[in-house]
Amino acid sequence: NWQGIEALVLGKSPAIAEVRKKILRLADTSVSVLITGETGTGKELIARSLHEFGARRDKHFVALNCGGLPEQIFESELFGHEAGAFTGAIKKRIGKIEWAHGGTLFLDEIETMPVSLQIKMLRVLQERTVERLGANEPISVDCRIVAASKAVLMQLSTEGQFRSDLLYRLNVAQIELPPLRERREDVPLLFEHFVLAAARRFGQPAPIVSASQLSELMTHSWRGNVRELQNVADRFVLGLTGDSLLTPGGNASKGGTLGEQLAYFERMLIEDMLRRHNGNVAEASVELGMPKKTLYHKLRQLKIAARDVPGDESDVDRSSSGGE
Repeated sequence: NWQGIEALVLGKSPAIAEVRKKILRLADTSVSVLITGETGTGKELIARSLHEFGARRDKHFVALNCGGLPEQIFESELFGHEAGAFTGAIKKRIGKIEWAHGGTLFLDEIETMPVSLQIKMLRVLQERTVERLGANEPISVDCRIVAASKAVLMQLSTEGQFRSDLLYRLNVAQIELPPLRERREDVPLLFEHFVLAAARRFGQPAPIVSASQLSELMTHSWRGNVRELQNVADRFVLGLTGDSLLTPGGNASKGGTLGEQLAYFERMLIEDMLRRHNGNVAEASVELGMPKKTLYHKLRQLKIAARDVPGDESDVDRSSSGGE
């Protein structure tokens, strides 16, 4: 089981190891799970893993994106309809909830579900029954609900845009997916996986990544996360990148000796951590696992200017001038 999930949910970082542990712990239960994370972090993969490693694996995994569908069509997709329930409903349709009976229903971008449908969804979860549009007869359903959101639902709930009672029903257990920039050690393994997959898909030989290209991948901010990395791998296999994987037609700019590349990577990590903690050196040093004094030394050594640590300018200045 453990080997199976390591092959599906790739990564060596402690954060992703924790995600795998949670999946295996929750897979055999039927509790509702809320998966949170930025766009492109792989939320559907996690939902599929919860299905594949649990007792429901032989039944349907049904995925529905809650965004971008007109409300009536969305309602019909979710609950199904009888023939003649509305104009254009020529024949009976089984809805996604009913189709997921015995299996898993994955609701992606749950934050975009209209409030009127949130109320109906809550009723389904409470009563374990569904009514098709145009019918009065409740149908028993037993499906596991896995929802995903890139928004902070608790905040939306406070603002009245998401029903708190539905949130409590969905958020029995939560799996938080870290962005790729917070698990950079996983980038080489993921990129190799995507390059080999793309080579098979396109019938092309798998190209070899140079040291400077790998350094470039490791230091990129990956705003589009794993999806963006996969896109780069596809373009690399198709020969659409130059020496630089991320600058169209450009040269890889992060070359040099191993020492230079390590220094560059270290600088990127420190600057990224400082940005994440709004320039708070004390907080950044805790997360980087190094004493504050060492971090100040690194700031001087790597010539990270005071402007890169907003809010702690005086601290950096003091430390570099002997604390006067």
